[in-house]
Amino acid sequence: MDRLRARHGWLDHVVKAYQRFSKQKGTFFAAGLTYYTIFSLFPLLMVGYAVAGYMLSRRPQLMGTLEGRIRTAVSGELGQQLVDLMNSAIDARASVGVIGLLTAAWAGLGWMYHLREALSEMWLQATDPTGYVRTKVSDLLAMLSTFLVITVTIALSALGQAGPMSALLRLLHIPEFSIFDEIFRGVSVLVSLLVSWLLFTWMIARLPRLPGSFVTSMRAGLMAAVGFEVFKQLGSIYLQRVVRSPAGATFGPVLGLMVFAFVTWSLLLFATAWAATASDDERESHVDPPAPAIIRPRIQLQEGPTARQTLAAMAAGAVGALTLSRLTKRRRR
Repeated sequence: MDRLRARHGWLDHVVKAYQRFSKQKGTFFAAGLTYYTIFSLFPLLMVGYAVAGYMLSRRPQLMGTLEGRIRTAVSGELGQQLVDLMNSAIDARASVGVIGLLTAAWAGLGWMYHLREALSEMWLQATDPTGYVRTKVSDLLAMLSTFLVITVTIALSALGQAGPMSALLRLLHIPEFSIFDEIFRGVSVLVSLLVSWLLFTWMIARLPRLPGSFVTSMRAGLMAAVGFEVFKQLGSIYLQRVVRSPAGATFGPVLGLMVFAFVTWSLLLFATAWAATASDDERESHVDPPAPAIIRPRIQLQEGPTARQTLAAMAAGAVGALTLSRLTKRRRR
């Protein structure tokens, strides 16, 4: 393996990216982001529910048509209960919308905060925020722009499917089985790929706490965009096959959404690790500088000999006295 890495630079780069992704717990962060993504969908559904309630309250004809279809599909007392339930839900549209907006803002800020923390980990950056208010405002702006771009790219991908494309061609009064069908489908895929490329590049380079190299992030963003587009096409085929059965129609979309979110975040974090380990953007881990050295001179003033010096002088005097006494005795003899 070491020989292959030394011979092929791209293989060495892939191995480095995987090691960075594994060491910085990329799978763990992808699973956490999947949880926050699914959790954030429920407040958004509440907001959509409130918007639908406002639309129905302002269109009595549409409301009457919907009630008629409910009574036709479900006759008797049960149909009337469903109509009453729909009317009471529409009356509560304001409270549902306010609660949905507040919950969506809270969940979305948590999602964006953990996303930026995960991207910063791939770059080996310090993740300490500079300030609470400044961090939340920055996360809010990043969340809104990210949500907008994600909505656009999913909408463009949906236009590539047969049903939405047929509706668009009928709206433009273009024959459905003309060559424009394939042209529009190809253009929608290319535009979706371009938007995804810009989205991933921006997320890799600018969402971390410290901005990374934009040129390197563009290469990583292109890799992530291609993988994301391929996975979206496979996901659309999966949903078409799964929803045919009752069990698949019940659990298939939920499982598919969880897998889609996990694979998307894993792909984004791996692409970020790839950008962080690029040969033209090698970055060492952050090391805090050592604390400044403090030199404190110590001056001690001593008056008179110390105890050790006194003992040493007494010992020397004893030895000298003993030597002198012996010399005196020898002379007398």
